[in-house]
Amino acid sequence: LAGIPPEHIRVTGQELPRDLEELVRAGCLFTACSLRQLEAYGKLFPGTDVALRVNPGLGSGHSNRTNVGGPASSFGLWKDYVDRALQTAAHYGLRVTMIHTHIGSGADPEVWVRCADLALELVEAFPDADTLGLGGGYKVARVPGEKTADLQRIGARVAEKFKAFAERTGRKLRLEIEPGTYLTATAGVLLCSVADVVDTGPGGYRFIKTDAGMTENLRPSLYGAQHPIRILKDTGNAVEEADFVVVGHCCESGDIMTPAPGDPEGLQPRRLPAPDPGDLLAVGGCGAYCAAMAAKNYNSFPEAPEVLLRESGEPVLIRRRQSLEQVVENELDLKLD
Repeated sequence: LAGIPPEHIRVTGQELPRDLEELVRAGCLFTACSLRQLEAYGKLFPGTDVALRVNPGLGSGHSNRTNVGGPASSFGLWKDYVDRALQTAAHYGLRVTMIHTHIGSGADPEVWVRCADLALELVEAFPDADTLGLGGGYKVARVPGEKTADLQRIGARVAEKFKAFAERTGRKLRLEIEPGTYLTATAGVLLCSVADVVDTGPGGYRFIKTDAGMTENLRPSLYGAQHPIRILKDTGNAVEEADFVVVGHCCESGDIMTPAPGDPEGLQPRRLPAPDPGDLLAVGGCGAYCAAMAAKNYNSFPEAPEVLLRESGEPVLIRRRQSLEQVVENELDLKLD
């Protein structure tokens, strides 16, 4: 599957995939995220191994929209229902070999470590569990003032907790984490063009309009996420700077590239060199949850191409620009007479 051995793929989601049986028979692993999912899996594969995602009762994220733990989150089996999960597993002869938690993206390291304590308590209820997955969500600094999570510091504290668990219970657990964003967040740049520069008069704002936006990077509009922005001019001459709000090309005021931190409805002007239409604008920190989470084809804008820079600096096209024909290819003609 996509070049990855099936046994290295874990199916975990809010809904059961329609091809779950096919995926598991191909060798994929499965994590149940609710009692209903656990029962459905048990009916298909009684007497097998399964993982269970549990909501430990707390969460953390860089905003409420990325907090996926606690009573306001639907992700995972609520901690108080562990006994019911044990009953379901026993009924179908399932061995719960892994407990999985994930509390949010951009999580507070202290909350993440506290979650490890709660998760280890949950593991004790499952005698077959030999693996604990603590998810990811490690904060990555994209702009000045933000602080990247110190994985060495966090890891050392969690390792001590695992050692203490082993000494107390005689069970040595394997730790799994999900550092996807941590590894790739700063690896991508969205390169777009300045389409126009306008203002709303004294007491208003100066706006830089671009030919990109939430169709390529939804994070600012959705989370109030902050991304570094640079104006790339073809002249080496000094250019006067001013405060600008950078906006996208979609037909709604929420398509903002410079929202207030954590507040997608607020505006946070950036001090930037005054651009001219046609200048390039680079948005950094676009290596995670940007192309994959974009509002694809909104306003019928085609997907942007993607270019990989090799270590040598050689650019290689890895995704073509989508054509208009591809945007509408699944639409069918309908006669109304």
